[in-house]
Amino acid sequence: MIAIIDYGVGNIKAFANIYKNLNIPFKVAQSLDDLEDVSKLILPGVGSFDYAMQSLHNSGMKEKLDELVLEKKLPVLGICVGLQMLAKSSDEGKLNGLGWLDAHVEKFDESKLSSMTPLPHMGWNNINIVQNNALLKDLDKDARFYFLHSYFISSNDESIVAATATYSETFTSIVHQENIYGIQPHPEKSHQNGITLLKNFGEL
Repeated sequence: MIAIIDYGVGNIKAFANIYKNLNIPFKVAQSLDDLEDVSKLILPGVGSFDYAMQSLHNSGMKEKLDELVLEKKLPVLGICVGLQMLAKSSDEGKLNGLGWLDAHVEKFDESKLSSMTPLPHMGWNNINIVQNNALLKDLDKDARFYFLHSYFISSNDESIVAATATYSETFTSIVHQENIYGIQPHPEKSHQNGITLLKNFGEL
């Protein structure tokens, strides 16, 4: 049973519709009680880093999620700002991230951007798969996904990088470390490639 974490930030309905069409069991988790008897977690996120982190704290689910991910090792998929929240901190805000990954969130270097590549990075872009894992099964090496962001996750541990993308500079677009997965673009807006990735996660 997949729990889609609804803490007031993210396109919950889009994920629910995809899993309903795939006939993969899911539920929307809005409280601690909703986190009982689940086997996987999806942490979506949009907007600013601090707002998302504060909203998660306010939901009362943060400590339980720590337990499920770090102790019980349930697979988790962070999406967009949900991916960035897996890091320790972000240039965008002052609050601590979840710290599930030894990583920091950086802003694109605007000095490297041209008038043809403004912020935010918005629209379709290819990813470059650099690590084979079950989440990326049946995806083309340079599959296209829909992005909308000005920040990206960065880590000195290159082993967590599952895919990159390029927007004036190369950045991490998908991560994987043990039971922790994260994707910067929006799979729920990425047509068949996104559906394939979400299906793969549901079948882990």
